[in-house]
Amino acid sequence: MTKARDIMTKNPQCVRTSEAVLDAARRMADLSVGALPICGEDNRLKGMLTDRDIVVEVLAAGKDPRAIQAGDLAQGEAVTIGADDEAEEILRTMREHKVRRLPVIDGHELVGIVAQADVARSLTDPKVGDLLEALSTD
Repeated sequence: MTKARDIMTKNPQCVRTSEAVLDAARRMADLSVGALPICGEDNRLKGMLTDRDIVVEVLAAGKDPRAIQAGDLAQGEAVTIGADDEAEEILRTMREHKVRRLPVIDGHELVGIVAQADVARSLTDPKVGDLLEALSTD
């Protein structure tokens, strides 16, 4: 079976909890990604920061992206998967939590990110349809 470590993007870059949202947005643009893991000074995962979070929680709310820290947007405990979790478990977790990207953890270390497209490429056609439908509905 396909495991998270087989399909993940390795060595993800973190945005620190203390970094300004503006700097995080610039890094997203430089990397051409729509999300970055938020890591504390202890290198532990604190959450995920998405381009949507920046738009809705900062810009649309009239807040200054230079003054808001990435850690301010970390909400609760991050939904993660283990490096040895199989594609079916990844699919279930994405569907259950309605997320398109999952940080991959090995022990306590962030080792990768699995995106919806990564899972879709590793599943059979009917399962891909189920994933897309589950993530596209409210």
